[in-house]
Amino acid sequence: MTQVDEQPAGNPAGEASLISHLLELRTRLMYAGIAVIVLFFCLWPFSDHLFALAAAPLIAQMPEDSTMIATQVASPFLTPFKLSIVAAVFLAMPVILYQIWAFVSPGLYQREKRFTVPLLISSILLFYLGVAFAYAVVFPLMFAFFNAVAPEGVAVMTDISHYLDFILVMFFAFGMAFEVPVATVLLVWSGFVTPASLRGKRTYVFLSCFVFGMLLTPPDIISQTLLAVPMYLLFEVGIVMSRILVPGYKEVEAQQAETPDD
Repeated sequence: MTQVDEQPAGNPAGEASLISHLLELRTRLMYAGIAVIVLFFCLWPFSDHLFALAAAPLIAQMPEDSTMIATQVASPFLTPFKLSIVAAVFLAMPVILYQIWAFVSPGLYQREKRFTVPLLISSILLFYLGVAFAYAVVFPLMFAFFNAVAPEGVAVMTDISHYLDFILVMFFAFGMAFEVPVATVLLVWSGFVTPASLRGKRTYVFLSCFVFGMLLTPPDIISQTLLAVPMYLLFEVGIVMSRILVPGYKEVEAQQAETPDD
């Protein structure tokens, strides 16, 4: 009689691998959290200066006799505190993304690593560029418009907590909008689209940019246009980048061209 060896119910090798991955993830998250905490404690003593810098675009457009106000008891403390935390995360983003990269990179092929590193660096720089564009270009024009259309006899005095929430949403919207080239390259690299097919959808993309601008910005034509136009221009940049960075796109386009339409 042939004896059948019993297999263990569990998978010790797989469980050990899972535990090692979880420990590695914990270590990476700890490093990222330490970076944010260290930067927070470095920025906290300068929280008032940070808020003054963040509020400068609005204050520059307010009437001389107008000031910002705090309508809640804890706002004078919580608003700079919140801004310091957000600024710490913002400045620590390269460290955070590097920890994410260090966690996932062992599972990537060498070709994927060479492709991913430029995209990772580009995404960081483009996000910072979007935030800088919102602060230096969009905010002065937008706040000047809002103050100019204020009804006569209405004193413009913005609450500091509401102002911080507003500019954080705008920073995030413009930062993500400037990631369009990276998203375009990833779509081409994954094979979902080709540069030729994207060029054929320029009209739809142009209209979509203005729809996103309408949804992500206040209801004024200035901020909507200042978000939509850069998004579309960055879409064109993404098409050019995809033709340079993604290998094999010409073969895919040739195969699609040879496929007869239904």
